[in-house]
Amino acid sequence: MNQSKKFHPFFIFFFGFVFVFLLSDTAKSLNWFSQNKEAKPIPFQLQTDNTPIQRQNTGLISSFAPIVKKVAPSVVEIFTTQKVKAPEGWIFPFFNDPFFRRFFGPPDGGEDQNNPRIFPMPKPRKQTGLGSGVIVSPEGYIVTNNHVVDVAEEIKVLVGEQKKEFAGKIIGKDPLTDIALVKIEASGLPSIVFTDSDLVEVGDIVLAIGNPFALTQTVTMGIVSGKGRKDIGIEEYEDFIQTDAAINPGNSGGALVDIQGRLVGINTAIVSPGRVGNLGIGFAVPSNMARYVMDQILKNGRVIRGFLGVTISEVTPDLAQAFKLPEATGALVEQVSPGTPADQAGMKAGDVILEYNGQKVTDPRSLRLAVSQTPPGSKATLKIWRDGKEKIIQAVLKERTPEDVSASAPKQQEENSTFLPGVEIADLNRMVRQQFEIPPDVQGVVIVSVDPESPAARPGRNSLQPGDVILEVQHRPVRTVQEALQAVKGTSGNVLLRVWSKGITHFVVVPRSNK
Repeated sequence: MNQSKKFHPFFIFFFGFVFVFLLSDTAKSLNWFSQNKEAKPIPFQLQTDNTPIQRQNTGLISSFAPIVKKVAPSVVEIFTTQKVKAPEGWIFPFFNDPFFRRFFGPPDGGEDQNNPRIFPMPKPRKQTGLGSGVIVSPEGYIVTNNHVVDVAEEIKVLVGEQKKEFAGKIIGKDPLTDIALVKIEASGLPSIVFTDSDLVEVGDIVLAIGNPFALTQTVTMGIVSGKGRKDIGIEEYEDFIQTDAAINPGNSGGALVDIQGRLVGINTAIVSPGRVGNLGIGFAVPSNMARYVMDQILKNGRVIRGFLGVTISEVTPDLAQAFKLPEATGALVEQVSPGTPADQAGMKAGDVILEYNGQKVTDPRSLRLAVSQTPPGSKATLKIWRDGKEKIIQAVLKERTPEDVSASAPKQQEENSTFLPGVEIADLNRMVRQQFEIPPDVQGVVIVSVDPESPAARPGRNSLQPGDVILEVQHRPVRTVQEALQAVKGTSGNVLLRVWSKGITHFVVVPRSNK
């Protein structure tokens, strides 16, 4: 599955080391049941409390001190160290000029033309990082952010008010959710209580606990500002809890707790355009996701994810109208990769996935998360929308394997025929394919120019650009310019196209006029 991440005109600041989700066309089959036998038992029992918090008739809370005293001991400081190799060459760029080197020698510690250098480069140095973590078991297991410990060569964990120091060891990490599990050799530690983050509501009071700016432990208060935040551009699997509790550098990996002191999230990032300070927009990985990743690491040594084999996108109101959907919900299948579970189940491009294993699919994010947490080898039941009616299909998932997506920018083409207002197209031939770098298996007509004032040039998912290939017009496959012109002839209002663009296929709705 794939959903392109949106670019945001602000910086996302990670607080430790600052570091097109596309399901692969091929996947290695996984014998899930055999793997289950090899799964390790979790070495500890998490403390959980899923009792809903009282939201009415609670009275005025005059102090959060009792909650902080209960939770604070389970939040630790994490210091990391890594060696940073000094760059080759002189410290200052002009020292590398041939004229300068002729007189002062090379930057390798030797001599050049009997002239030793006088400004040697510094030796490799140690770079330190700071973050936070949350104790999840008395035996010393600590959950934190992956970016806090990802490249660390040495990890030190400071526990309690006395800041007792322990050496930390990475048990496992998952860059796709930015969660890592660290272990220290200790016992009898105060561990945090987890709660069901799905029960959290917008408006609930939360406390953020961590170690910002290398200060001692700090507590801030706010509310849950939003749930299910996606397209932040931080991780591949995004389902963030948004909060206005002040979160700053050093808070990464710290705890976000409710007014009963139960863990609802792991503080991860903030929005901070052009500055380091907090602007009241922070994000935390939900405790349910952190718990799932942690369980997978403990059982399997890594996170095993389900694989369906489709590229999906959001169902916008105009797409819902074009597909005659009752409402703009679900996940639109843009492309089905050959030989994948979705292909074997008979899924087609243009299907809209409405439910997954009995759960409503509200958007592509919810489907991605649900599939990722389904064990490979499991049979998934999907309710889809096809040809104006609902249909049930079943797919046996495989394990997801990573794949790189290569895409090349299209070039210009002069040959054209008018297709829609402002949109010029041409037949695909060998010369056109070479010029636009279009693979031989892509069949359709190529867009060679788009008038910037035309409806097709409007920003958003429904925009067209030179180099795009029109595969279908109004669900009708087209292979030549004449077929495309015939398919669009007589249409009025919006025109539904299936388009190949830079290696990805998707549906777009283009109005025939600017009105």
